Amino acid sequence: MSDEDAEETQEEAESEESEVETVDAETIEEQLDQAESELESAETEADLDVVEAQLDKIEGLLESADIPEPDDEDEDDPREELEGRLSDLRDELEDQRGPYAEDVISDVEDAASTIQDTRWTDTGSAELVDVVETFAERVQDILDTDFTVTLSRNADDLAEVLENAAVAVGDADLDPDEDADTIEALVEATVELQDGIEGAEEWSDLETREQLEAEGFYDVLDHRKDYPPEWHALKVWEKKDRADMVLLALDSLQSNFMERHCLESLERMGNAEAIEPMLERANRRDKDAISILGKIGSDEAVDGIIDYVDADPGMAKTVIKALGEIGSDETTQDVANQLVADDEDVRSYAARALGRIGDTRAIDPLTDTLENDESDSVRASAAWALNQIGTKRALDAVRDYSDDRSFLVQSEAEKAL
Repeated sequence: MSDEDAEETQEEAESEESEVETVDAETIEEQLDQAESELESAETEADLDVVEAQLDKIEGLLESADIPEPDDEDEDDPREELEGRLSDLRDELEDQRGPYAEDVISDVEDAASTIQDTRWTDTGSAELVDVVETFAERVQDILDTDFTVTLSRNADDLAEVLENAAVAVGDADLDPDEDADTIEALVEATVELQDGIEGAEEWSDLETREQLEAEGFYDVLDHRKDYPPEWHALKVWEKKDRADMVLLALDSLQSNFMERHCLESLERMGNAEAIEPMLERANRRDKDAISILGKIGSDEAVDGIIDYVDADPGMAKTVIKALGEIGSDETTQDVANQLVADDEDVRSYAARALGRIGDTRAIDPLTDTLENDESDSVRASAAWALNQIGTKRALDAVRDYSDDRSFLVQSEAEKAL
């Protein structure tokens, strides 16, 4: 290599090094803000691919970023906070992807394996025939296609029908963007297939069902068919506002499917008979139980859930919402303390809960939040809460924001005029 070539190579290397920019935490934060904005507006898989490439780039910048460690070990580490936010954005991106036809195929194949690997009662086998037939008809209708459907109580025959359906889905070559509605319809049909299989009677179900029969749980069944029959009975007991029967099913049936529907029934009912058993579950940090206690709205539940008000954001939001629905002014201070929580969703939930509680002691902290919080969504929640409290002082605190930068805050201010 000549001296001239060597000099040119060195200049190129130095130029490349100069292009590697050392960034600081503020720059990373700005790029994360941009990625978050583009993620919110993404409409196609291609859009999501662009966002993912952005996140990959940010990850590389973060690894080499010049971010000093905190002097005090009790202080938050800015690098960890940025890494956490990057991780959250990756999770949100994955949540926005799909669903995909491949997921439907995998779930249908799993359902076929379950049918083959489980020992069913005669009743369960008959239930499976109906479930598989319904699913096959739906898939053929959704895809406008035909495939072989051989129905019998033989598990291998039923599994073959599902495998044929899975092949049909694969052959359709569905695009996650252009065929999104079709894939959604297939996902819905597959969920119903899974629910039907889970509800079909297995040999291991017999003892529990016999116990429920002795308690009169099935006495409300009529000619209508739902799978499983417990689900149909549950619906009837819910209409009759018989929380005792719903709780009996919840305690007796070892099924995720039935547990989910029992808890949903209890939340819709809001029956006070469920307070004690839901408090027992709440003590195990069960968010569904806490939501049910909120719907019941009894002060009896406060002591059982108030200690979780400053837990992790997911739990805190559930508890704060429940406390707002209960409406006890004894919780005003505990909820108001969360107006300065790190998580903006927690702050927003706290503001709205204070509005539902209606305690005038919350006017000042809500006014401070409306004036000073960096998040417009939190400020809008504070304005809404002040309107809900509705006293002259509360309304006066909102009226001054009719020209606010946030449309939502303006809207609340106009309601106070």
